[in-house]
Amino acid sequence: MYILSDHQIDYILDDIRRNGVELEDLQSNLLDHICCIIEENLEENGDFEHFYSTTVKKFYKKELREIEEETISLLTYKNYYEMKKTMMVSGIVSVSLLSIGIILKFLHMPGASVGIVLGIGIMSLLFLPLLFLLKIKEKSETKDKVLIGLGALSAILLSMGILFKIMFWPGANMMAMLSMLLLLIVFLPVYFFTGIRNPETKVNTTISSLLIITGCGLFLTLVRSPHGSRLMGIQATKDYIRSERILDNEERLLQQSLSKDTHQLSTVTSTHVKTGRELSLLCEEIKTNIIQWETGMNTIGEDFESKDIWLGDGRIDKYMKEDATMQQKITALRERVARYNEENKSVIGDKLLPLQSNIIDMYQLTSTDALNGLIQIQMCLLQNERALLAGG
Repeated sequence: MYILSDHQIDYILDDIRRNGVELEDLQSNLLDHICCIIEENLEENGDFEHFYSTTVKKFYKKELREIEEETISLLTYKNYYEMKKTMMVSGIVSVSLLSIGIILKFLHMPGASVGIVLGIGIMSLLFLPLLFLLKIKEKSETKDKVLIGLGALSAILLSMGILFKIMFWPGANMMAMLSMLLLLIVFLPVYFFTGIRNPETKVNTTISSLLIITGCGLFLTLVRSPHGSRLMGIQATKDYIRSERILDNEERLLQQSLSKDTHQLSTVTSTHVKTGRELSLLCEEIKTNIIQWETGMNTIGEDFESKDIWLGDGRIDKYMKEDATMQQKITALRERVARYNEENKSVIGDKLLPLQSNIIDMYQLTSTDALNGLIQIQMCLLQNERALLAGG
């Protein structure tokens, strides 16, 4: 059995201190543990320094002070390992759910929305906050803690912004833009100028900064600019006005035919025409409501561009939540369309066109899509009236 001398014990203690272990209790425990290993395993005439050097490396991965950092973390966090385990599990679960949701989305299978919402939600509200709490305790300087906090906050806002955008919830653009501003204007300058001053981190800091800028740039390429939104709104409004013109022309031509051939209308044909008129009036009411919500006016004139008024991309399900009357009108439209198609089932496909529209089956439509769907219903009604007139 090897017996350590006082000089050798002092040598071990000094080396422990030189390697960054400052807690006295930890120094004593390490010293006792290392001394016991050396005395039990080193031969009597063995090389002390070589054996000590080999032994002490078994206590750490990179540096001996890792033991003190781990000890401080354990003293600071009684549930450190539970938090770390929860963070890892939540990260794996969120990535798995998100991946499954995306796969189901591309395959058009049920459950896609649930997977995506849960995946991003767990990532934003559990994994990232836990990662922030664990990482911030590893840093001693306030500057480093602030950087970690800004990075975590930006990541949470960005992921939640994407989730809100996917689910068409309000506030999506605000959160995404706020995360970009924090990342590019606050986090990146501090991170770059802090890291570039240190020769050891200069290269990694530069590469990381370039990747952050590239990632933000790629994300911003997917965001429509205000000018682009304006141009799309103007074009959509022009298309709507053109469709209204065509509808008005068809209505005028039909009225001319009716004024000439009213005496030839049978009772059945008159009933069909009356039902179609009621449906068309209901479509007009819904169109007026949508235009009023989008522009604040009941109609859109040819001079809409000079007045800086055009149709946006608001969704009608949002409008229906704010106005129960609108929801009742669309429900009534759905019922009347179904009844119209049922009553004319025997002649649909032969003479008459079935009434179909996206606004009947889906609520998650933009205002322009809904308006075009309503015009389609009205155009089909006019075509059917023409067919009935032609058939006597």
